[in-house]
Amino acid sequence: MTLNEFIVQYDKENSIVLLEGKRKVLDADKEKLTALGRLLATKTTKMLFRSGNAEGADQLFSDGVTAIDYKRLQVITPYSGHRQRTNRANHTISLDEINITEESEVLLYSKRNKKTENLIDQFVSGETNRYSIKAAYIIRDTIKAIGTKKIKPATIGIFYDDLEAPFSGGTGHTMKVCEQNNIPVINQNIWFNWLTE
Repeated sequence: MTLNEFIVQYDKENSIVLLEGKRKVLDADKEKLTALGRLLATKTTKMLFRSGNAEGADQLFSDGVTAIDYKRLQVITPYSGHRQRTNRANHTISLDEINITEESEVLLYSKRNKKTENLIDQFVSGETNRYSIKAAYIIRDTIKAIGTKKIKPATIGIFYDDLEAPFSGGTGHTMKVCEQNNIPVINQNIWFNWLTE
């Protein structure tokens, strides 16, 4: 997919583009993530961008978008105040604002992450400790992809993945949820080329 093909297909009203990825970004790649955020915010007018507000790729992509148009950035956080100092999004939604017990599809896909499956039930039941809080991050990652009853699902996901260990961690979870719900996923093997088109 070329940049122009992406724009033609996705720069539409109600189009939500996930821009996210690994916390660890190679030094040689950091500027590319910010450049992509700027490029997409400059070359499009209708699509909205969604982030999880994490360090690394999420922040770099978001910095690029907000340098052009902060009003088109939406952030979904695992709890209120999450990395608030660096969050320049126009619209932030915290899990604290969502009644997770009423979001059966979110819980179903979140529990597919075997590392945190048992923690999901603990977190939903109100048990919060240093272990169950990990569930909030996976639930947030699920919501970024499929949305909730009040949050629209993503239209496509653009990721910065670890190409040596693809589909791992929270980024991998989000990518898998996207694929399980027919939300297209692309990584830097495709979008790096957009920066030179």
